[in-house]
Amino acid sequence: MNDRIREAFDQVHAEENLKIGARAFLTRKTRGYRRWSIGRRLLPIFACLLLLLAGWGGYRLYFTPTSLISIDINPSMELEVNRFDRVIAVRGYNPDGEALASSINVKHLGYAEAVERVLDDPRVEKYLSGDAVLSIVVAGQDERQSEAILSEISARTEKCRNAYCYAADFEVVAEAHAHGLSCGKYRMFLEAQALDPDLSIQDVQGMTMKEIQSRIQALTQEEGVQDPGESSSAEHHGSGKGHGNGHGEQSALRGKSREG
Repeated sequence: MNDRIREAFDQVHAEENLKIGARAFLTRKTRGYRRWSIGRRLLPIFACLLLLLAGWGGYRLYFTPTSLISIDINPSMELEVNRFDRVIAVRGYNPDGEALASSINVKHLGYAEAVERVLDDPRVEKYLSGDAVLSIVVAGQDERQSEAILSEISARTEKCRNAYCYAADFEVVAEAHAHGLSCGKYRMFLEAQALDPDLSIQDVQGMTMKEIQSRIQALTQEEGVQDPGESSSAEHHGSGKGHGNGHGEQSALRGKSREG
């Protein structure tokens, strides 16, 4: 009897020892699996982080302006263009320009199509059908892109009556915005102020481009110098160096203008 009881207890102890040994063995063997399981769970997180970083980089590239197109007639507005030649922002710089910018849908279009939509808008066509002056100024950090934009827009506006296309240094943009003017209107203000030093920003803020040009013409006649908008060959050239025929020098601005 005693021997049987002892054997039974020995079996119980043996089974407990076996369980403990098995548990220790499995713990050693599965520790690596748990590490790998944790690693596998982290992989999607790392992948998402990489996608977010790539997406943020792409977002910054797309929404960083590299060139600017200032369109001024009476509405004064600007189109910001990215390195992919897409319009990423539209801003108005007078009441008419703000109304036009808020209602016209040109974001994410190519700049050429965007400019055409602006010029085809009935509010702009109303001015173009008369004797209004249309000024389009291109400024950019990437000179190659700016030259291409200016060339394209000059060709597309060649038949527009009293359309003037210019290029401007990008530094002028910050100066214009600091004074609450579009780049194009500020360019013409500088031209007028060179003839009349007493002319102020406030004087031109409410003026149309036609009115500013008329002021320049009157001042040039008083000074006895040729108006940049006049030419014996009926080809009109603005201040600065630009595309096509004819060149001039004034300030840090360069450009070309045409009258159809």
